[in-house]
Amino acid sequence: MTTQPAHGAVADALPSNWVDRRAPAAWRPYLRLARADRPIGAWLLFWPCAWSAGLAAVASGASWPNFWHLALFAIGSIAMRGAGCAYNDLVDRDIDAQVARTRSRPLPSGQITAKQAALFLAALLAVGLAVLLALPAFAILVGVCSVLPVALYPFMKRITWWPQAMLGICFGWGALMGWAATFHELSAAPFALHAAAFLWIIGYDTIYAHQDKEDDALVGVGSTALLFGEKTRPILAGFYAGAVALLALAAHAAGGGALAFAGVAAFAAHLCWQTVRLDIDDPALCLKLFKSNREAGALVFLGLVADAALRF
Repeated sequence: MTTQPAHGAVADALPSNWVDRRAPAAWRPYLRLARADRPIGAWLLFWPCAWSAGLAAVASGASWPNFWHLALFAIGSIAMRGAGCAYNDLVDRDIDAQVARTRSRPLPSGQITAKQAALFLAALLAVGLAVLLALPAFAILVGVCSVLPVALYPFMKRITWWPQAMLGICFGWGALMGWAATFHELSAAPFALHAAAFLWIIGYDTIYAHQDKEDDALVGVGSTALLFGEKTRPILAGFYAGAVALLALAAHAAGGGALAFAGVAAFAAHLCWQTVRLDIDDPALCLKLFKSNREAGALVFLGLVADAALRF
């Protein structure tokens, strides 16, 4: 029988995380449910939104992305990442109980009940709705269209080898939002940006999924890690190359200059490093490479911001 981490901590959270060290004890199960002890997911949800705001600034001639939009996207990313995790854990609690890395999560470990998790999910969704309603009408419409893929995502692993593709649609949706909020329409640039985010997300979530491939195979759920197997490295290189090409296309369509393309080039170099370093049989390295995509996303955003601010 597997021993649970002390004091209800989740197995794959860093021992020094702020939730386990500083949060009130009564709050900890809910913060763990929302993955507040592992903020990488909020960053990865935020970056496509920030890219879109940066790309809109480049296209509109503004010297900086819209601060209000960025603030809303930051709050929304935290709330909706938490809501997505709570929803996913409610749907997957029986599966999570059978997987070594996830059985210590609040629901399968009994730290909170399904009813409590559902109420917490409703509160997070209310925050997300408030953020969405603060955006212009067209952006609200674009945001509402994301509800169906988000609702379907937890079920994809049961029926397909490609749950990472549905995650790419969901986590990449923000690539449309900044542009929609700025221009009240969509065009080639944000669609290329969404496609780039889609391929990037499939790539990094495949790396992440290699941590659980043995358990996933035993439980009977699908993932691209299982599908690609020993061919992961060349396939990952293909997805990442496509993401870089589409990012360059988005920057070109928005009228980006040299600094925007420098950000894309830095992003490409980071993805090359990930691909070269990858060892699919080293779960700790897979987690490290997955988390490094926070910095990869920042490189693209910084390039767009610099291009908008320093264009000659």
